[in-house]
Amino acid sequence: MIVIGVAELGGLVGQEVAVSDWLVIAQDRIDAFAGATDDHQWIHVDAGRARETPFGGTIAHGFLTLSLLTALMHDAVTVDGVRMTLNYGLNRVRFVSPVPSGSRIRARIVLGGIDDVGDGVQATWRVTVERDGGEKPALVAEWIVRYYPRVHG
Repeated sequence: MIVIGVAELGGLVGQEVAVSDWLVIAQDRIDAFAGATDDHQWIHVDAGRARETPFGGTIAHGFLTLSLLTALMHDAVTVDGVRMTLNYGLNRVRFVSPVPSGSRIRARIVLGGIDDVGDGVQATWRVTVERDGGEKPALVAEWIVRYYPRVHG
């Protein structure tokens, strides 16, 4: 895990800051996500039917992979010296290739930009989620996170 002070972020723009550990996307996680979101499309939850597809089995929801950005980032990077961190949104997201059940994914995290926003800073992270053994990324996203430094005094 990389620990970065909020004041250090400006010097890291354009650099790969961290790579997360691998995370297994097991079928029980896919099923739980389907239950939580009411998205029970068969390609995600029906192993028998999904075996007949070019994927050879079930695949994770794209939004499941996207939702794991927080966990992948938390595993790889800590921005220190903040009193609050807020997920501000996404500029762009692409689900480039499927994540078959049982696959391992990890995130490559590049700091794309940093801007002052009132009493905080806004970081734009370029995140590429790789699948172990995959030729293409599973997901690419530009994710905006706001950090509000601790106030001393």
